[in-house]
Amino acid sequence: MSDNFPPPPPEQPQPQPSPEAGQQQHPVGAPQPSPWAAPAAPPRKQRTGLIVTLAVGGGLVVAGAVVALVYSVMNSLSDELALRTERSDAPFSTPYDEEPEEGYEDEYDAGPVEPEAEEDVTLTKCTRDSLIGWPHADLKIVNGSDTTARYFVYVKFVDADGAEVTDGLATTEDLAPGESAKVQAQGLGEVPAGTTCEIDRVERDPV
Repeated sequence: MSDNFPPPPPEQPQPQPSPEAGQQQHPVGAPQPSPWAAPAAPPRKQRTGLIVTLAVGGGLVVAGAVVALVYSVMNSLSDELALRTERSDAPFSTPYDEEPEEGYEDEYDAGPVEPEAEEDVTLTKCTRDSLIGWPHADLKIVNGSDTTARYFVYVKFVDADGAEVTDGLATTEDLAPGESAKVQAQGLGEVPAGTTCEIDRVERDPV
């Protein structure tokens, strides 16, 4: 060895960690941990008890909410049924029980009621032609209204069994109030003997 290099220093004993200082003793023969290695992670605590507690608490909250909702719905239905029962038990009244206003009846009683148009028509004769067997009805019409009107008289011809076999129509010109006219309703087609005449309806058309 050259005299230019000093001899290496002797090895110094490494201090052993004391158990009283709270440091973990390294097993004999195991490799020394690197001073640049990351510290060991602390052991994870068991959270099973916390999860169970939260699950039970959440279930109780949901059950309580469901019970409260059902109770509220039942109360609402009970109130509605009670209200309907009260309404059904209440006495029924209609607006027609009210007395008519003054002058209401006078509006319709202002003038005399005109007679029905049928009362203005009289069947004077019912004849069946002996040659061709066609029927006709003779009519007298008196205008019983207060206005000038024309008339349309519908006649039906009925056999002995009550069945209608044909019909006819008689009309008038304008008739003044109280004026009369004689008209004839002619049936079309041959009818059996014994056929009678009946006034079906009368239309009075004011002009």
